[in-house]
Amino acid sequence: MTSNYTFIYDGECPFCNHFAELLEIRSKLNNIKVLDGRKNLTLIKSLLDKGYDLDKGAILLKDEDIFHGADAINTICKQINNPSSSLLLLLSRVFKSNKRTNLIFPLLVRARRLALISKGISISLV
Repeated sequence: MTSNYTFIYDGECPFCNHFAELLEIRSKLNNIKVLDGRKNLTLIKSLLDKGYDLDKGAILLKDEDIFHGADAINTICKQINNPSSSLLLLLSRVFKSNKRTNLIFPLLVRARRLALISKGISISLV
């Protein structure tokens, strides 16, 4: 049985946006839906009520399971095989490792915040 995934990201973050675009177009995952959290505030509020804050990292819904932040990136990257993008291939290889993902992910969250602040965009979605 194939799992269904929903990847939720911050569409104003240039890094998140590019990764989500690669996932949607180049990952060759047929069972993934990619959502911009800023355009789905009702869903974001319900996830925040459950303790999942998009400001602290992407959110991945896998059937009934919820993965957040580094776990979301690690989980989805483990599903990517033979993407049609060399950048996505590199990212998937780097983030398939739990240890590397947990080491690098906090830096990505900081980079997101800096990018949004430099663009004059609120880091918080709700």
